[in-house]
Amino acid sequence: MNRRERLMATLRGEAVDRVPVTFYEINGLDEDPADCDPLNIFSDPSWKRLLELAREKTDRIVMRSIPFNSSDSERATDEPWAALDVVPDFLPGRRKDETWTDEKGSRFTRITLSSDDRELSCLIRRDPDVNTIWTLEPLLKNEDDLAALLDFPPSPSRLVPDVSGVLDAERRLGDTGIVMIDIFDPLCVPLLLFDMEQFVLTASLHNRLFHRFLEFCAQHIQSRVDAISRALPGRLWRIYGPEAATPPMLPPSRFPEFVVHYDKPLIETIQRSGGYVRIHSHGRLKDVLDYIVATGCDALDPIEPPPQGDVELDYVRRKYGQQLVLFGNLEIVDIEGLPEEAFRKKVTTALEEGTAGTGRGFVLCASSAPYSRKISDRTVRNYEVMMDMIEKG
Repeated sequence: MNRRERLMATLRGEAVDRVPVTFYEINGLDEDPADCDPLNIFSDPSWKRLLELAREKTDRIVMRSIPFNSSDSERATDEPWAALDVVPDFLPGRRKDETWTDEKGSRFTRITLSSDDRELSCLIRRDPDVNTIWTLEPLLKNEDDLAALLDFPPSPSRLVPDVSGVLDAERRLGDTGIVMIDIFDPLCVPLLLFDMEQFVLTASLHNRLFHRFLEFCAQHIQSRVDAISRALPGRLWRIYGPEAATPPMLPPSRFPEFVVHYDKPLIETIQRSGGYVRIHSHGRLKDVLDYIVATGCDALDPIEPPPQGDVELDYVRRKYGQQLVLFGNLEIVDIEGLPEEAFRKKVTTALEEGTAGTGRGFVLCASSAPYSRKISDRTVRNYEVMMDMIEKG
């Protein structure tokens, strides 16, 4: 079996020659050591062995978001990483982006949305040695900002998905892996636009306004999922955002109204085109697992064990393994911090629990990826341990 066949068979619930293994975001395709951008952490020599291992050995799953081209504009509505992660492309209103770099090499972006009588702005930062985004000022400060945003003039343009990035990645991957289409769900949008405290307060105390915004987001996301599904049938998708309706952010009782209600139609659309949907949700899942299954999704990641999560992989496999392909459940803190023998025990446990009894399928997968410019020899060695244990059975 080649790597692409192994992954697709796993998604279909078919027998495979060995357990697939993926390093999550690290795939050996997207990381470019030769990129001279000062924010490119992968140019550091410490990454070389890990990137080669991901490229040559792992069952590669390459994530792609889909930009949209407007029929009345030459500009694609998708933006650089900062805008996509902080201000989703479908928010209406006139927009202005300003970017600058300080003396330490940190890159700042201020994004401003304005209507005739209102202005909203956010400020984000990215540092040269850490591959993450820091939100210094959220776009929405309170529920009044949310109400104002809903009153912004609508964007009239008709959008068409640009699928060239997916097709190019599939061509470059060949039989070594697959592309996974990456989207956020409606709940993820206010999570990104508020700070955490205001997100919880608005969701808890301003239910009618909050649902009005979720409906607005759902309509726009659904239209994009419709278009992408027609253009790219039969692919794996990842939906992120449901973890915002889990403790400690919100009680499990809110999961049906905030996640199942809005995500189920998206999932049904994708599946009608022959696609598969993987729900991404960190943290405490035990009390929402029934609801996750109720969305109709095909797979779940990363299924974190205690103390990061609250449920063991064995429990999820026994109760939900017939419905879900399970991706997990190696914590990045263990990959980076445990001595080799201790980490081997973690891998052994994950493999035993993830494949126990009968089930739809299991993929050995980390919960996330390193994000520092320099990674340790221990980190690289533990990734090698993952691969060695899979190959040697």
